[in-house]
Parts: sequence; structure tokens; C-alpha cells
Amino acid sequence: MTSKKKVGLFITLEGGEGAGKSTNLEYIQRKFIDAGHEVLVTREPGGTKIGENIRELLLHAKDQNISDNTELILMFAARTQHLYEIIEPALLQGKIVLCDRFTDATFAYQGGGRGIPDDRINTLKQWVQLGREPDLTLLFDLPIELGLERANNRSSPDRFEKETLAFFERVRKKYLDIARQEPGRVKIINSDNTSAEVHDQLDVILDDVLDNL
Repeated sequence: MTSKKKVGLFITLEGGEGAGKSTNLEYIQRKFIDAGHEVLVTREPGGTKIGENIRELLLHAKDQNISDNTELILMFAARTQHLYEIIEPALLQGKIVLCDRFTDATFAYQGGGRGIPDDRINTLKQWVQLGREPDLTLLFDLPIELGLERANNRSSPDRFEKETLAFFERVRKKYLDIARQEPGRVKIINSDNTSAEVHDQLDVILDDVLDNL
């Protein structure tokens, strides 16, 4: 009996504001491309036309009081379309999918930050994802104040970046809790370092992944 060939690889990048996800995504993409793999880069919320419209609403809604539950449901609405239209087809084609944030961000921001119970998020997760989980998650971590300083230096703050320090401390704690609970999947990258030092940390993890592809 022959084993079924694993198709594609789903890698997510997580972290708080200014943690370095977007900065290092190109480096990660290049490593896989140089090794001969086809790579699809996407993001959440977003990735599709519907998802990008939801992203605009969530990040830049002005004078609109979005409830926490509405925010949560909109995140999963964008995710449903993202999985259906982009992620699942790419994985079936054997591509490496690099996604800037996924469901860990929902547990961190809407769960840790907003205080929505995990079981409520899990109910939506099970319904929407149908068992789909990242194969690997790279969690970029650094002190909150430094991350917000970096984020504010690059652009005007969006709706989430205007939250309190206490909110982001809860987000960071939730991310680190997830990493402790799932050390096989979630790898912490200390991004309070130089680019070269961050790349060295990534190389250790990604070289091992490439060796097993």
C-alpha cells in the first residue's frame, strides 16, 4: 500500500504590530524559490477581492462602532473565501503557501485582545477550516513598545494600532501561550535583533523544512 503524497505546504507568519512579518516574508519566499519550489504569498484579512474589502472595513472604518463579535465574524468571513479561493487550490497544486497572519491572529487579537472566549472562536474555526491547519507557524516576537514604535514610523496607525498598550500586551501573551501549547508547529523568532540575526534564526528552521520536502 503506497502512502498518499503530501501536497503543498502551508506556512503562516504571526506577530504583533511592527514585529517584522512583512519585512521578512520576502526573505522566506526567496529561500523556497531558490530551492526550486513554487510559492504563493497572501495575507489575512485579505487575499481575495472580498477579503480585501473586509480588510479595508476592519482596519480603516471611520466613525463606525464595530462590535467585537462583528469583528470576529468578519475575520472568519474573509478566511472562508480565502481558503476556498486561494489557499486550498494552491496547496492542491503543490505550492508553498506563505500567509501573513491566519487563525492564531484571531485567537490573539479577538481572543486575547478583545476577550472573546476561545470556545467561541474554536466553533467558527472548526466550521470554516474543516481541519486545515498551518504546517508551520513563524511567530515574530518583540517588546510591545518597540513594535508599536516601528509600526508608527512606517505609516499612520490603523484601527488596531490605535489600541492601548494593555490590549497589545494581552495579544502578545496569547501568542506566546499558543506557542507554548504547540511547540511543534509554532516557532518563536526573536525579532528584537538585527536583520542578519533574524535571518539566522529563520535559516535554522527553514533549512530543516527544506531538507524534509
